[in-house]
Amino acid sequence: MSSVEIKTSLGSMTVELFDTESPITVENFLQYIKDEFYDGTIFHRVIPSFMAQCGGFDPGMKEKSNRAPIKNEADNGQKNLKGTLAMARTSDINSATSQFFINLKDNDFLDNGSRDFGYAVFGKVTDGLDTLEAIGKVKTGNRGGHGDVPVDDVTIESIRTV
Repeated sequence: MSSVEIKTSLGSMTVELFDTESPITVENFLQYIKDEFYDGTIFHRVIPSFMAQCGGFDPGMKEKSNRAPIKNEADNGQKNLKGTLAMARTSDINSATSQFFINLKDNDFLDNGSRDFGYAVFGKVTDGLDTLEAIGKVKTGNRGGHGDVPVDDVTIESIRTV
């Protein structure tokens, strides 16, 4: 299994990627990392006791351009448990690109088959849960037509393989 380190303005997290269970998603994620796409992006949606979403906006809520969407691997047997990473998507099941979220609690309603196809889990935080908890507690508000945006930017400084 591959691992990455996510360095944020509030601390670092080590993430184990589920290469075998989510090969398309992990390959996509690793390509964005290789391209340094995530460097300088922000956590743009944080909902306490739910999830923290990132990977698509620069400071100022400027949306980044993405590569083509990937196939949704939510039927891989992995669950949306606290500390897991899953791909964000629109109502189109196969619309995930660069954005992902980290579950701040167990969110079984996001699992495959619970209410729809679900959200593909592709990794889990193995070290740095304190950083995740800190992100989940930031003050949020409305900005640029978006809700639940941290008042003070929480920035991804870098994501690198380890």
